[in-house]
Amino acid sequence: MVNFVVQPTMIDGWIRMDEWICGEKNSVFEIAYGVSLWDFFASNNEQMNIFNEALASDSQMMNLALGDCKSVFEGIESIVDVGGGNGATGKIISKAYPELQYIVFDLPSVVANLQGIRNLSYVGGDMFKSIPEADAVLLKWVLHDWNDDYCIKILKNCKECILRKGKGGKIIIIDVVINEEQDKYETTQVKLLLDMTMAASHNAKERTEKEWKKLFIESGFNHYKISPIFGFRSLIELYIV
Repeated sequence: MVNFVVQPTMIDGWIRMDEWICGEKNSVFEIAYGVSLWDFFASNNEQMNIFNEALASDSQMMNLALGDCKSVFEGIESIVDVGGGNGATGKIISKAYPELQYIVFDLPSVVANLQGIRNLSYVGGDMFKSIPEADAVLLKWVLHDWNDDYCIKILKNCKECILRKGKGGKIIIIDVVINEEQDKYETTQVKLLLDMTMAASHNAKERTEKEWKKLFIESGFNHYKISPIFGFRSLIELYIV
């Protein structure tokens, strides 16, 4: 995934950072290409495929981390993977937990030709409108693509999703948590590179724990747990207590 964010398409606009800072465009990418990154992907299948392949490659880390995540999935009968792409992460988790009903949820154009297997199915939709009902929601490297207002909207829809089940559920977030005081220098450099990339490409950002907590509270959640078990990313469990 880090290789993807430093490819020419993603960094060509960086030499025009001054235009972004002083101008009115939402991102450096929009200055360079005239459209948002998501609109660019929608009209460029090759770049969208590269992006999805990068996400799928990144998902292989789940094989290494699942041994430390068993307690995360205990008591969950169903989970919806929001922004789950082609289901690379879903296939790994659903195979490890065959009793778990796993829904990969993404844009209709992303999941249109994908076939479900065993306990895994695909559903097309818009996370800003509604998310399929489940005991839990997985947001793997999704929220760093959006600014605070959009993140709050996504999280509120996630809350509605688990509340419709009529029992306590949770949100499982895999994302970056910046911690310059505790992280190794090299880890901090990776996180800050990604922070710059998110700002340039999406007008978004990576977040500190304080910034994450603010999002959670404003979205109606009052309890969370952070476990730094995914390399430079962390696993965040978010609850309504």
